[in-house]
Amino acid sequence: MARLMVDGDDLVLRLAWWEKAIARRGDVRMPLAAVERTGIEPDWWRALRGIRVRTRALVVPGMLCLGVWRHGGDQDFLALRRPRRAPTVVVDLHDLRTAAPYARVAVTCPHASQTVTALNTALDRHRRGGSSAASHHSLHGGLL
Repeated sequence: MARLMVDGDDLVLRLAWWEKAIARRGDVRMPLAAVERTGIEPDWWRALRGIRVRTRALVVPGMLCLGVWRHGGDQDFLALRRPRRAPTVVVDLHDLRTAAPYARVAVTCPHASQTVTALNTALDRHRRGGSSAASHHSLHGGLL
């Protein structure tokens, strides 16, 4: 049950224990300053690009894509599931090599529009200098 949340100056993709085991990593953290663009993709499979990293990803054809995908010199982290009518929140990141571990993070989310709105609000607050390391906001679940 992956979900997006803001923790201080970071955007965090929180993973369930089984997702951590499959992806062989903990939660995905990236600085809010590295977020270039957020958006909603109604078709979960359109967030896919490149090929999966075999030892750090799981694919159940037509149902689930979880873990790291490589494309060109970059990598994406995906937590995508084919639910009924649940869109995908896509977060594109810049400055990959110094600030963010991935070029894109995407998660299937039943409340995608609320999640993107809350994320954009947190980004605006951060860019105006109003964030605090003590703040911790869930972005409407972002459930996988």
